[in-house]
Amino acid sequence: MKHQITTIVTGGSSGLGYATTRQLIEAGFHVTIFDINEETGNQRIVEFGSEHCGFYKVDVVNAASVETAVQTLCENGFEIRILVNCAGIAPAKRILDRDANPTPLADFQRVIDINLVGTFNVCRVVASAMAKNLLDDIHTERGLIVNTASVAGYEGQIGQTAYAASKGGIIALCLPMARDLAPLGIRVNTIAPGVMGTPMLLAMPEKVQEALVHNVQFPKRLGLPEEFGKLVVHMYHNAYLNGETIRLDGALRMPAK
Repeated sequence: MKHQITTIVTGGSSGLGYATTRQLIEAGFHVTIFDINEETGNQRIVEFGSEHCGFYKVDVVNAASVETAVQTLCENGFEIRILVNCAGIAPAKRILDRDANPTPLADFQRVIDINLVGTFNVCRVVASAMAKNLLDDIHTERGLIVNTASVAGYEGQIGQTAYAASKGGIIALCLPMARDLAPLGIRVNTIAPGVMGTPMLLAMPEKVQEALVHNVQFPKRLGLPEEFGKLVVHMYHNAYLNGETIRLDGALRMPAK
């Protein structure tokens, strides 16, 4: 049976995931969105058309949820060649509150579970499916995995202990995962975006946006979500790019706050 090639984008119905979905579809790829938000996921199918886009309600932290979705996708005749992990959360909370009470451990655990464990969970299941892909005159590799870190993984700000730890973990995950999967012909890269102009950020007051841009060197603006998506497409076409984390941040180095 001839399989249809697809890409998986987790968190693909909003934010950077949505921008990536759009860029991949515009570049000629079929995209399957894995997202917890069923309403927006179905909206994307309407927006892009079912011939270009599919959707599965998936909880990236839940092993069975991911395994079932990938198995169903493959049974439905799809061959996964690209995975982009964009699902994540970014809450801010200091270790101690104003009265020196410790932050609840569950709050830290939740961020690590969704951002880091969730990323690894999807990678391990999709990599297993990619390992079955055939090599031919068109496909000289079996797959590409792109994970999403953040500049906070290098320069976490005040209140970002959980977020920075989760994103630093994704950066640390990149090279050993690339080494693990290299014998199978699967590449692994990571993008560490800076301050990106997602709808959530653009909804903030103008003064807040100006403060975020202050430390960006050049170009002096917020990053465009489509620039993230375009980098994913480039990573697919540049076959020598492997085991690498690329900062997409206009030479930004985050201050303490």
